[in-house]
Amino acid sequence: MTMKADNNSDLPAEENKSRGDTFFAAVSLVGCAVILFLAGAVVTIGGFFPGPEIRRAYDGGMALYEKATMTQNVHTSDLWFPERTPEKGVTIPATERSQGGVTLYTTGDQPSAYLVDMDGQVLHQWTKPFSQVWSADWGGVAEPQPDEFVYFRHAHVYPNGDLLAIYEGVGDTPYGYGLVKIDKDSNVIWSYPGRAHHQFSVGPDGNIYTLTHEIVDDVLPSFEHLESPRLEDFLVVLSPDGEELKKIRLLPAMAASKFRHILYATSGFALGDPLHANAVKYITAEQAANFPWAEEGDLLFSFREANGVAILNPETEEVHWATRGPWLGQHDADLLDNGHLLLFDNYANYQGEDGSSRVLEIDPETMGIVWQYAGTKDQPLESRIRSDQQRLANGNTMITESNGGRILEVTPEGEIVWEFMNPVRTEFNGQTIIPIVAWAERLDPTTLDPSLLVPPSRQASLDPAALTPASLPLDDTTKETN
Repeated sequence: MTMKADNNSDLPAEENKSRGDTFFAAVSLVGCAVILFLAGAVVTIGGFFPGPEIRRAYDGGMALYEKATMTQNVHTSDLWFPERTPEKGVTIPATERSQGGVTLYTTGDQPSAYLVDMDGQVLHQWTKPFSQVWSADWGGVAEPQPDEFVYFRHAHVYPNGDLLAIYEGVGDTPYGYGLVKIDKDSNVIWSYPGRAHHQFSVGPDGNIYTLTHEIVDDVLPSFEHLESPRLEDFLVVLSPDGEELKKIRLLPAMAASKFRHILYATSGFALGDPLHANAVKYITAEQAANFPWAEEGDLLFSFREANGVAILNPETEEVHWATRGPWLGQHDADLLDNGHLLLFDNYANYQGEDGSSRVLEIDPETMGIVWQYAGTKDQPLESRIRSDQQRLANGNTMITESNGGRILEVTPEGEIVWEFMNPVRTEFNGQTIIPIVAWAERLDPTTLDPSLLVPPSRQASLDPAALTPASLPLDDTTKETN
């Protein structure tokens, strides 16, 4: 019987040997690559040299990549979302149950703050692009994002019309871009180049308590599991003129307190930003009177990644109260005059049929939910990031649902008695998208310069010297409730 010859049997011996050598060399190279990969993974995860250097190079490269890709089109960033309704402006008019006044809000489409009446008419607008404030020798941000990626996150209007605002740059790390104070005509009074982000609070003496953040590269004793380098938060105290008076590193303050165990619950994806402070509030005498764990002048913080809130004395730099509760990824913690906590719970509405978010009022003594608003099936509340709330003088609550571009006022029974939709829209990839409402606050118009309350269309026909609160074109609801 004749056997079929091997396909390579007729090849010269030298060629067969060469092919064999090539095969084994390839296998060896693949094996070496696998070994190097596994070794790199071990030293990187274990923190052995040169693992940290590899991790830093990787993180730095990813940060540059994310910044470059997110700069391609702002409409793909988290400043814009698909619209939920084509309606614009006031979609649910005020009723006799509404808290009258004027509303100040900031938006994600540009660094602007708007003051609107209860009909949604713009009474005043402040706008200052970051490029007109920033300079190469200013410090702070070395290479800022283009202007369309930089917006006002939070604002405060003074009685004379001056505005204090925080710049944030989406797609950058750190994303806090600093503070600016502008007059009512949007001229710069002063600017602070520290990486201010999220929120600030203005004390009775005019001092400003703001959050900043920066990259820190050290190992915190007993918390070696935290990444290094990492993004850390600071409290900065500024004078009314923007001079830095004090700076407190918040992570070591928490780690040195008896509430340090809260940090042990930091999730794996937050080891590079273990606190993510997103609110700071000055505690007034009225609030402290019904809250036994605080005194006037203490500061209330919200730490999103720790899912906790804490109170710090800015003089002693000590955290003397902190807690976690039935919320997840919260924003904008407030201390009410009755001693309760009010905050926006972004993620923990597990029973919600359509929404993930809710606003909670918590009794800190029992940690029980005293009141909540989670929307309805037809009008769900859903904002995975940002958002805030404000307890109004008549007991209603105003809520900013950032992702939806919506501001709403609800009664204690959950009835919506005023609703405003961001009127800005644009078309992108075949769908209509809406910018976020970054933050909002209801104000008493009698506390503001009357010239701020005149719509631009009427300013030319009115004598500024004759303006008084009683002569202004406010709606009936505003006049009655204020």
